[in-house]
Amino acid sequence: PPCPSMSDEGDRAARAADTRKQEEDEEARAAFAVPVPVAYTEPNRLQEDFVSRGFVALPPEALGVDPGIHEAVIARQAALLAEHPKALSDPMLAAHVPEILDVLNAPGLVAACESILGPRYAIAPFTHNGLFPSGGRAQHWHKDDSAPLNARKQRHHQAIQAVLLYYPQVVDSDMGPTTLMPFSQYWTLNHETNHENFAGPEHLDFDYMVTEEKYSVTGPKSRYSPEDVQNRCTHHDLRMQQALRDTCWPLIHQCEAAPLQAGSVVLCSHNLLHRGSHRRDDWHHWLEKPRHMWRFYLYRTMEPAPPSESEVASAVARCGCDRLASQFPAQAQELGADVLEVWNHQLRWMRSGATPSPCSQVQRERPEERVALARQLAEQLGTSGVEAEPKRIGAAYRLASLGDPELASEFLGHALLSDLEEVRRAATYGLVALGPASTAVLLRAAGSQDKWVRRAGVYGLGDVAQLTQEVLDVLEEKLRSDPSVYVRAVAAGSVGCLGRRAATSGTGNHLLGRCMQILLASLRREHNRPAMDAAQRKMIKFVRPTDDCDVCEGSAVREPLGLEAHFAGRFERGRSAVREHALWAVVILCSQGASRFWQGLGSIVEALADVARRDKNAVCVGFAVDALHRLATHAEGLEASVLEPLRQLCVTLRAEEPVCSWEPLSRSGITSADLRLSLP
Repeated sequence: PPCPSMSDEGDRAARAADTRKQEEDEEARAAFAVPVPVAYTEPNRLQEDFVSRGFVALPPEALGVDPGIHEAVIARQAALLAEHPKALSDPMLAAHVPEILDVLNAPGLVAACESILGPRYAIAPFTHNGLFPSGGRAQHWHKDDSAPLNARKQRHHQAIQAVLLYYPQVVDSDMGPTTLMPFSQYWTLNHETNHENFAGPEHLDFDYMVTEEKYSVTGPKSRYSPEDVQNRCTHHDLRMQQALRDTCWPLIHQCEAAPLQAGSVVLCSHNLLHRGSHRRDDWHHWLEKPRHMWRFYLYRTMEPAPPSESEVASAVARCGCDRLASQFPAQAQELGADVLEVWNHQLRWMRSGATPSPCSQVQRERPEERVALARQLAEQLGTSGVEAEPKRIGAAYRLASLGDPELASEFLGHALLSDLEEVRRAATYGLVALGPASTAVLLRAAGSQDKWVRRAGVYGLGDVAQLTQEVLDVLEEKLRSDPSVYVRAVAAGSVGCLGRRAATSGTGNHLLGRCMQILLASLRREHNRPAMDAAQRKMIKFVRPTDDCDVCEGSAVREPLGLEAHFAGRFERGRSAVREHALWAVVILCSQGASRFWQGLGSIVEALADVARRDKNAVCVGFAVDALHRLATHAEGLEASVLEPLRQLCVTLRAEEPVCSWEPLSRSGITSADLRLSLP
């Protein structure tokens, strides 16, 4: 036979290569196709797992509440839906289902939340708590809004904010469980000029939400075969899987919150990518077998305290490889120094409030070797693209742990001035990881002519600076007169974070009263604006910045079920990023104890009561009422002549306001029995 030509050999090699590529793609697709079930978290792993994978799951027996409570929640939900059959997506409050307060007050749940967020953690008001039923449609991957109702807030890497998901009924894998993207909480998407992420949520595939999310994947209007649905081969499933693969991030996979027992809770980092998935069971049985979920936004009010002598070993312990990563062996090999440095830093901060010591290898290096390493990390920090986010963030954290704050500040400060948002973002987190040593760099940034650099400096000061006269003067000036609403809002939040840290460390304690007065003064200057979705007549995901406001202030608060008439008469469809950030910070300061503000306590109570009674923004009212309850609860050292009128004011406000966000008040000892007494 004739000898094969060179072209024939080349064709065969090309076909073989194509075949191998197809097989590799199919293996990769199969690896991403089936989500890993979420396993309940061992009690001694709560902090480590939250820091690494970004979520923990609690079985119902860990909550420490009567199992009958979950049955009561289900029964009351069913009764409400029977009376209001179109109310599946309407906001529901604890006023509709008082047993929700029994869940939020469950001692085991409180202990778990405190291990992650510290004592006296708070719950944000009016976050559209409700049933969140699963059905035939599927969401794409997104991070939740970082402030209530699609508003934007700075995303903290530390355990400052978390999402609590409560499932009163059993959740099976075919019931449309919440799907999580573990290990994604430290990697963020651009939003400054990428207006697809202008609103508080951030989307991995914005176009899917625009073109595909409205279509049913399953149910009576499905265009797919039952086999494709069950095998996760629909166009929707494949697009979700492809989005995961396209990030190229380490350890990225999908986990689903199933199977879960009735009464289970999942606690997630506020920054974790996740989605609502479509149901895959017979749609004829959806009504008799619903999957409902209640969602609450939690946030830290107390700084981690320095460890006692017996706790030092635990505080300095370093993260190992998360056991969930062992289920993705091919990806686990990607777990390198960049990812581990981030985990180690956050675990140390959660347990002690301190930055990690430099690693032993860096300590042994000569100065010239350290400089060479710093230059290498700075080059890595400057890379662009979504896929390089872990490398950028890892490089920034590793610069912070060099053991040479001056050298780290130089390189991180230079990166903070980059034209690339993703580089500035990584540099900001690196400066926060560096701790108080970065204060000088952050102060210079806060004075920048560039709005985005200025915002980064203001945010960083709140996260790591000590409460000094100089720092507070800068934040006060930004809160009072910066032309950017975004910068003013971040400045308000930073004042609260400064106060939280000062109350624990003792440094700057004498300035706590001034922090409070600065925030209250901003309430007298700032005003509510029409909510952006109402003003622009668009779904909130499609609103854009205006001449009046350069940050998404969020959606109008929807009328709770059955209280529409009162709500419409009492509140307007208005929001304010600065006022809400300021009141968020006031809640943090009030959590430090009323005695810290005893000299000006009367004016503080008067200002908050005025907001509670007269403000037309329901979110502001919710924060103000929570702050007053915290003053009344954490009142050690106050005389009875001062304390009793304050407590009576709280009782009066609850009675005056039928549309009360009771969920935050559970953190001040308010129970379902108190709620029932206040209901008409």
